[in-house]
Amino acid sequence: MNDSGEPTVYEIRSQFRAPLPFVFRWCTDYTPSDPKLEKEKFTRRVLRKGGRTAVYEDLFDTPKGWMWSHQVVTLRPPNRWHADASGSHRFWSLDYELMALPEGGTELYLRGERRATPLGGKNPPRARLERELRTSWSNYGRALERDYRASRTRD
Repeated sequence: MNDSGEPTVYEIRSQFRAPLPFVFRWCTDYTPSDPKLEKEKFTRRVLRKGGRTAVYEDLFDTPKGWMWSHQVVTLRPPNRWHADASGSHRFWSLDYELMALPEGGTELYLRGERRATPLGGKNPPRARLERELRTSWSNYGRALERDYRASRTRD
């Protein structure tokens, strides 16, 4: 929370060299191997995927102990999804929106409201967390674009 007790809002944009339908499918296909794409060390357990909902849990081993998060994702095809996350260190409400770019690529806009739990302490500074989010999405973007190029050679 910020000093006023409200959640802290974080926003980022990221661009991908792949068409919007591919990006939407790729970004919303949650798997246990996602941490490798993010270049992070956590464990993801997918509890349910189907229709317009996905549910998964992430478990991080930190120097101060375990950090756990439970995510419920609502898909809003063709270009949006929403996630509510609750966990040991934070609560997140995240909105994702994809926009087609004129040259055939796709832009992601992510807006998240984060509340820290008593165990999690204060929210990180906006600039730092937005930088971390951009790094994660840059890593995801490289994997997404690699998968897109591979899918085109198979066609």
